[in-house]
Amino acid sequence: MTLRLKRGRDRARAHPWIFKGDVADVSAAEPGDAVTVVDSAGRFVGRGFFNPRPALCCRILARRDEPIDRGFFERRVAEAITRRPAGMTLGRLAWSEGDGLPGLVVDRYADVLAIQCLTLGMARVRVEIVAALRAVLGDLPVFNADDSVAAGLEGFAPERGWVDRPGPPSVVVDEDGVKLRVTLGGGHKTGLYLDQRENHRRVAEVAARRRVLDAFAYSAAFACHALVRGARDAVCIESSPEALAAARENIALNGVAERAEIVAGNVFDELRRLEREGARFGLVVLDPPPFARSRAAVDAAARGYKEINLRALRLLEPGGHLATFSCSHHVSEATFEEICREAATDAGVTARVVERLTQAPDHPVLLTVPETRYLKGLLLEIV
Repeated sequence: MTLRLKRGRDRARAHPWIFKGDVADVSAAEPGDAVTVVDSAGRFVGRGFFNPRPALCCRILARRDEPIDRGFFERRVAEAITRRPAGMTLGRLAWSEGDGLPGLVVDRYADVLAIQCLTLGMARVRVEIVAALRAVLGDLPVFNADDSVAAGLEGFAPERGWVDRPGPPSVVVDEDGVKLRVTLGGGHKTGLYLDQRENHRRVAEVAARRRVLDAFAYSAAFACHALVRGARDAVCIESSPEALAAARENIALNGVAERAEIVAGNVFDELRRLEREGARFGLVVLDPPPFARSRAAVDAAARGYKEINLRALRLLEPGGHLATFSCSHHVSEATFEEICREAATDAGVTARVVERLTQAPDHPVLLTVPETRYLKGLLLEIV
């Protein structure tokens, strides 16, 4: 089964994504099949999974002429794990394109694995993937945590549940001294926002003896880290009932409930309310969901990012800090920084860049695949 590229479509030699417009022809391939990718002259480019349904119709896994079989996945999974700290029991073990496994995410929560198949090809080899993981890590329980949106685009039924035997309904993990409960099958991602793990700790370093506002709090990880590390008190704003319940659970787990207030509401509305009331904070955290899920949404997203950053900056006391993030990969780092610059100008404040923040190292970034760098953030100080 061969996928032939059009003349001049050389991007596929460095980037794993092939779009329908790149394809000259495909021979004898069914949706989800592994195909051999060749250039217009018939020279080998790679091997990957093909699916004619989405615009992104093929993702290259192998650059060598090798079969995509159980042995391949065992080698690739083992390579990904060796790039992580030895004995890591909380974090991302395989990060899609970043680990040469496009369409697959594997997270570890203590003695439980959660896998997410984002392409039809990966979903079809789920058994091989689980076998490869257990061959490297041992016979751990594995939870399927497929994303329904990705599955819909790819045309397969998302799996949500244990692979072959049940594991615990939830686990409590230790994230740098902070306890967080992970409910398998609940919440966003596979259970936690593991990409923010190092930022939780870094941002909490400026929280001691300060009042903290954790907006878009989700399960209150930023607030828990801040309170455990000496914040005076924290206000958490979240609109999702499921996330609010998780936030209350995590705050109670860490014994800081008497210093935390959880507000159920729309962050945009609550920021305006707090400004009207003259509230002030020593640390504000803005970690919203992606505002731009497509290039067409970037302008609207920019307006949303500017609004929340403008309001947050006005809520800071002198010397206060703002930790602000965007996980919209269509919004570049330069664009996000310009948005924050305009917000600071309109807020009438001078903000010093303390640090530029990004995703945790277990979400590796490939230089030739800029889409692997999606989380960008700024830690700012009012001067």
